[in-house]
Amino acid sequence: MARRFDLIVFDWDGTIVDSTAMIALCIQKAAADLGLTVPTMEQASHVIGLGLHDALARAVPELTSGRIEEFSARYRYHWFACEHEIVLFEGVREMLVELAERGVPLAVATGKSRRGLARAFDQTGLGALFESSRCADETHPKPHPAMLLELCEELAVELPRTVMIGDTTHDLEMAAAAGAAGIGVTYGAHPRDQLAACAPLALVGNVVELRHWLDTNR
Repeated sequence: MARRFDLIVFDWDGTIVDSTAMIALCIQKAAADLGLTVPTMEQASHVIGLGLHDALARAVPELTSGRIEEFSARYRYHWFACEHEIVLFEGVREMLVELAERGVPLAVATGKSRRGLARAFDQTGLGALFESSRCADETHPKPHPAMLLELCEELAVELPRTVMIGDTTHDLEMAAAAGAAGIGVTYGAHPRDQLAACAPLALVGNVVELRHWLDTNR
């Protein structure tokens, strides 16, 4: 069967690793530490994947620019305390290994910092499976299309031959803006109805469904 996509790009948090609740909780704890209004779990989850400033502007709107570094420090404190507890979604490792062994180029586009992704690669042992990656602190963050534009240019892949897989509307909006295909996974940060409103190529409810879709449509 002819290959449909020449590049598969994955989001990280909420797509590869089960970290959505933990990220949202750390945002809540940091807000409480600074005496700010604590966002709801839904509000905190919705900003996952965005760049730091965009995320904080939405989740903690009363946070002033002068206190962003203070907030970030408290967030990192709580994150480092529980980062070791993060696990891969069941079946993700096997899916990625199989795709890589078939010669399908893989990449990551994430709202994490480069240092954060490097730690995640080290902790999971998955880094070697990806041809390249882009992080929010080294280019325009999602939903700007820059991450996908840069990855496709680097890897010499046409955007229509690229698919972005993620758990947020930010991922799907980025894919649409870049002219790439998008697949939404409904087991992460954003609810199914919000993902569906972005008109992705497909919506999948778990890694088994995602693996099956990629097997039949790759």
